[in-house]
Formats: sequence, C-alpha cells, structure tokens
Amino acid sequence: MKIKMSWARTAAMIASLLVASGDEGWAGEFIRVKESEEDARLQTAIFGYEKDGVRVDLIGAIHLADKKYYQFLNQYFEKYEVLLFEMVGGERLGAGMERAEAADEANKVEEADKLAGLRHLYLSMESALGLTGQSSWIDYTKENFIHADLTMAEFEALQKEKGESLLSIMLQASIAAERPSRQPNSLKLMRGILTGRPDLVKLEMMHTMADGDKHIDSLAGENVIIGDRNAKCFEVMDREISSGRKRLGIFYGAAHFPDMEERLEKKGFKKVSAKWLTAWRVRKN
Repeated sequence: MKIKMSWARTAAMIASLLVASGDEGWAGEFIRVKESEEDARLQTAIFGYEKDGVRVDLIGAIHLADKKYYQFLNQYFEKYEVLLFEMVGGERLGAGMERAEAADEANKVEEADKLAGLRHLYLSMESALGLTGQSSWIDYTKENFIHADLTMAEFEALQKEKGESLLSIMLQASIAAERPSRQPNSLKLMRGILTGRPDLVKLEMMHTMADGDKHIDSLAGENVIIGDRNAKCFEVMDREISSGRKRLGIFYGAAHFPDMEERLEKKGFKKVSAKWLTAWRVRKN
C-alpha cells in the first residue's frame, strides 16, 4: 500500500509537468523517440559546429535518465577544454567553486530553499520511474566545467521585469504550439502506477517528454527561461573562445538548442556532425 501511495503522489507531480505536449508521431529536432517492436528509446542529440578551427558541440540534457546515460556523458565531457553547463544558481559549481567560497552564506541557504521543492519532485520521480537524476550523477566538480547560466538573482530580476513565471511560459508555449497538445493515456498511466510498473508509465510519458521541449523553444528569444539564459551562455562561450579555447561543449536542455543553433549560424558556425544518445530505453514486452 505504501508503494501505491508513493506512486499516486508521484503521478500528481508528473501531471503538473505535462502542461504542454505534442502529437504522438512528432518530436523535436534535438530530442526524439525511436520505436521498434521490441522497445522505445528517448534520445538526445549531440550536434557539432565548426568555424575557423573552433569546435562547439551542443549536448542535449535531460534531467531524468538511465544511469549509464550519465556515466557515458561524464567520460565524454573529458574531451572538451571547457564544458559550459546550465543551472540557474549553479555559479558555485565547476570552475566557479573557489571564487564562490567567499559568497554570503545566507544567500546560499536562501537559494537552496528555493530549489528544494524542485529537487524533491525529481527525487520522487527518480524512485517511481526507476531512473536517475542528472544532478546526482553528473560530476560538476570537474576542472573543465564552467557555469554558463543566470544566477538566481539575475533570473528572478529578469522574470520580475518581464512579468514572467514558469506557469505563464508553459501556457504561452501551449497556445503557440503548431500541433494539438496530447496527454498520456490516463488509463494506461494509472495502470502502470497502481501495478508498480514504471516501464508502462515511461512508455506513456516518452513522447510527451520529447515533444514538450519543442513547445517551449517556440518562444525562444522572448522569455527568460530560453532567450535570456541562452544569451548568458553565449557570453561565456565568446569569452572562452576569445581566451583561445578551441574545443567547447555546451550541456543544456534540448529545448534551448534551436535558438542556440540559430545563434551559432549567425556567428558563421556550420553544423558538421550529429549523433544521438539513448536516455531512456523501455522494453515493450
């Protein structure tokens, strides 16, 4: 009974995240679902771009995945001179850790409290879906990791200035979507929850996960969560390239990448490679 109650609570949390989704056969350019008779796979992209001897890879991030996905990425990240990563309020990680030691302790506690609810949500979903969390398995202490996102103070100030909230962004994205929204089959979802079979839940959620990013990126350039954070990331990228870096990786959510690709192309970068990584693999039998 305790297990079923845990799944029920998690189902409510999951439902709160599925505000915008897409048609079953359609997925975004940087995150996709590949299906066969045997299994279904949620995949993220690694796309490479080059200009004048400088290589920039866009590496799609997903916050919940199979453990081996993150294990592979930890090894893969070692090839870059610098790995620019997303995390609002994450300036104390990566190469910024030493500089942040002198930061006000009260601010650290306050920011931790603001993110506590989100961490609790992801931990609940990890347990219920049999997945692992990005923050638990990606090693942000590596010397080549550089924070390339807004601070919490910058994020909140920009949201206040633009009158933006996460709910308003999701509603706008749903309205702006070119395709009708789709929610997972509620009966199949509940069956997976009540029988304690996370694979059934993941099969129902997979297309929604893939399509949701496409709806959010439809508002790129007009909001804080995509446009302003991407602008901050590219400020850091330009600084690192100016300092002589030739091999850079950008580890960000796939929803950020259509806008980032456009920014790279405007700077004269050309796409030269593409590969896909399997974040979730769910057997159908």
